[in-house]
Amino acid sequence: MGAINILVYLIIGVVIGFFLARFTSGNASQQKELKKDLEKSQYELAQYRQDLIDHFSQSAEILDNISRDYSKLYQHMANVSADLVPDLPPQDNPFAKKITKISDSKAKESTPQEQPRDYSEGTSGFLKENGATQTDTKAS
Repeated sequence: MGAINILVYLIIGVVIGFFLARFTSGNASQQKELKKDLEKSQYELAQYRQDLIDHFSQSAEILDNISRDYSKLYQHMANVSADLVPDLPPQDNPFAKKITKISDSKAKESTPQEQPRDYSEGTSGFLKENGATQTDTKAS
């Protein structure tokens, strides 16, 4: 008789636990919908970032083209002004001054700068062979 009571109470407890868990855990379809919205938002964010990268790349290319055209225009104006006013000394030609500035800045941009190293050339400090370690060994 005691085993039957334990079995009945166990079944009643499982049924009550099932319904209690079902009502308190929330709606499974709502969780699926939220997960779907999250994935959609993550996809849109990734797409937005890619669009932004593409925009900056295209803008940089356009600015580079403008810079080259600007330099060509100044070169043309310097040549034409030298042809039209042959008596004008080069230091008085405003276009020639600007061309030297532009070519100087392009030369600075074209020279690659070496990355700084995070180590020294040789040994230093405690491991130095001709430093304090030799005097310490001689004293011993």
